[in-house]
Amino acid sequence: MERMISTCRRVVTGLDDEGRSCVVIDGPIPDFESAIAAYAWRTESLPADNSGREDTAVPYEIDHLHSGGSNFALCTFPPCTEAYMHATDTIDYLVVLKGRVCMVLEAGEVTVGAGDFVVVRGVMHGWRNPFDEPCVCAVVNLPAGPVGGGRTI
Repeated sequence: MERMISTCRRVVTGLDDEGRSCVVIDGPIPDFESAIAAYAWRTESLPADNSGREDTAVPYEIDHLHSGGSNFALCTFPPCTEAYMHATDTIDYLVVLKGRVCMVLEAGEVTVGAGDFVVVRGVMHGWRNPFDEPCVCAVVNLPAGPVGGGRTI
């Protein structure tokens, strides 16, 4: 599978020793060899703590979705994969960067492609890629109150 993660540049700002704004990280998103996603950045809480210079990118884990913080990830949906239906107590913002993928919902599905923005508001959903190429999305997850039956993962 083609991996877009290692080719994406990540620029993170912070403060230098004199308290001036500067770039503290400039390089690729760490590739933790996850088949699902790689976090470009995450916070442990909201509001976020913007102090420090440490890299907060960590390997993708489902538990991070419900940690009370924010996640900024690059997700790859491999070709010819089926949907895993789930709900999370989050609001998810996705931008499709490359390829196409079908968002499967309880009442139907919609195909989204490069340039499309998607907002998933805690509802039951899944991702199915019936196409011959991977789909790559930038995703932000933020905590949200449950809707419907609440989270399943």
